[in-house]
Amino acid sequence: ANRVFNFSAGPAGLPEPVLQQAQAELLSYGDCGASIMEISHRSEPFKQILDSARNGIRTLLGFGDDFEVLLIQGGSRLQFSMIPMNLASRDQTADYIVTGAWSAKALEEAHRECNVHISWNGTDNGFDRLPGNEALIRSEDPAFAYYCSNETIHGIQFPEAPDYGAAPLVCDASSDFLSRPVDLQRHGLIYACAQKNIGPAGLTVVIIRRDLLERSSDELPGYLNFKSHSAANSMYNTPPTFAIYIMDLVCKWIINEYGGLDSLAKTNREKAELLYSVIDRHAGFYSCHAQTASRSNMNVVFRLPSDELTAAFIEQAADHSLASLAGHRSVGGIRASIYNAMPRAGVEALARFMDDFASTNG
Repeated sequence: ANRVFNFSAGPAGLPEPVLQQAQAELLSYGDCGASIMEISHRSEPFKQILDSARNGIRTLLGFGDDFEVLLIQGGSRLQFSMIPMNLASRDQTADYIVTGAWSAKALEEAHRECNVHISWNGTDNGFDRLPGNEALIRSEDPAFAYYCSNETIHGIQFPEAPDYGAAPLVCDASSDFLSRPVDLQRHGLIYACAQKNIGPAGLTVVIIRRDLLERSSDELPGYLNFKSHSAANSMYNTPPTFAIYIMDLVCKWIINEYGGLDSLAKTNREKAELLYSVIDRHAGFYSCHAQTASRSNMNVVFRLPSDELTAAFIEQAADHSLASLAGHRSVGGIRASIYNAMPRAGVEALARFMDDFASTNG
């Protein structure tokens, strides 16, 4: 197959060994005589996949039974509403750290469910930086504090979780989930949509501290209640079986390929550094959207001197099998998404192309 280096922000590239295994098992999973997409979610083979997928996440992130793993549909858009619905009552206040487009959208939905307090807002700076802990303005007794660990559109990433005191910390980790170790003990809830780092679209992983499940009101509609999903072992409705199967294969691939998240995080840092060093070397030609201390290891967002050069860059990159490099329409420029599945060879090829393009056009 003629595969390109796919720098898409999501749905994003998947590890080739995972795609090859899925292809080999597509017509018949094991001795089922049917595809994984065709067998019942109540069947023993699928239950084993479900358990294996959740155990893979537990193993990689290293947390115990005090956290529940829920597999839900609806993406981050549903979580923007579900989180305040379940974790705060209407008269409680939730604190939001607004660092980019996705935390801003989360804030918008939270307004409908509870009182909100903006702890920090990067709008005026064009979302090019993250706040230090000293810049956060905390409300008196927040039900929870919400942040997005990696903003894909603006290419900024928290190097570590913000310090929010006793309030349960809620993290949208959609675009850097399983790309590095995370201290779960500092969080009450972490969620991630699969389609960036861990699988195809249609699946959202929610890791929630078990004691927080008690906050979910019985007045909530069934599907919008975290307790419903927990009680039904993530099969409150038919789960996205194929997406869960792929996520299981991705977890196994990380363990086989890297041993764990420490080694994978080192590789991800090195890949990002290859691109940032080219940008810094050609500082008059390329300009990074993010300030240096806030740069993302997942989404490298930068601009060229003109729209004409940007268009030429994208066109010529495609001739080198470097695909999906256009920046988000709200920011423009170039965005190279280099999630777990992007091989180092792809990043090296892009770095060489960037060097050549700057030398030729600079």
